[in-house]
Amino acid sequence: MQLFMMKIMRSAFLKNAALGLLTTGLLAACGGGAQSDGDVWSVGTEPGFPPFESITNEGEFEGFDIDLMRAIGEKAGKTIEFENLPFDSLIPALQGGSIDAAISGMTITEEREATVDFSDPYFKAGLAIAVEKGNTEIKTLDDLEGKKIAAQIGTTGADTANSVPGATVSTFDSAPLALQELANGNVDAVVNDAPATLDAIATGNIPGVEVVGELLTEESYGIALPADSENVAAVNAALAELKTDGTYAEIYKKWFGVEPPAQ
Repeated sequence: MQLFMMKIMRSAFLKNAALGLLTTGLLAACGGGAQSDGDVWSVGTEPGFPPFESITNEGEFEGFDIDLMRAIGEKAGKTIEFENLPFDSLIPALQGGSIDAAISGMTITEEREATVDFSDPYFKAGLAIAVEKGNTEIKTLDDLEGKKIAAQIGTTGADTANSVPGATVSTFDSAPLALQELANGNVDAVVNDAPATLDAIATGNIPGVEVVGELLTEESYGIALPADSENVAAVNAALAELKTDGTYAEIYKKWFGVEPPAQ
């Protein structure tokens, strides 16, 4: 798993809507983002994408993205409050101004950049195909023609699956649910971000599946913010500092067990 990972180098705390704004008279709308007191960033995430984001048995957020965003907040002098949202609701929430940012293993794409702003890339990833162990018929995207494919809704994995001629695509709210559909024998393959797929396999949460072939794409994850958000510069400055002072590498090794690839 570590060799593959090196090759590719992918109950909530609800925001207090009051935040004392009406009593203090401090109204801060961060470039069209959520109204906050300026010291709090409300950050949306879909915690069904380990090791990037998940929920512990105690109901706490954890994962690479969670640690990274908290470290960015610390550098920027902000308190981070996470909101549990479905992945396909994150961009609408940014557009509607109910959150200040979103971090959820979100690939930077031209389509998304047309509606929101992104930070500098913080993770190199890519899509991989997972199949039932012992399946020797599927190794490439072409092999999925006419097959049944599962993917997470609203992701580049789903977009790629839908591009396969004749394929029947089922979408699910999280990557583990899509992989479980494969383990149950209901689909022929899953197209999903490789890091999350490998983590699910390594932890034994999804038995009887494996990753095959080469990565389908090379992608970069970014932190999404409302269009024209004033916070983009602060997030980028904090991220650059984390990479320089070694904090980013520490977080990366904690969750992936290897040094991060050259940035």
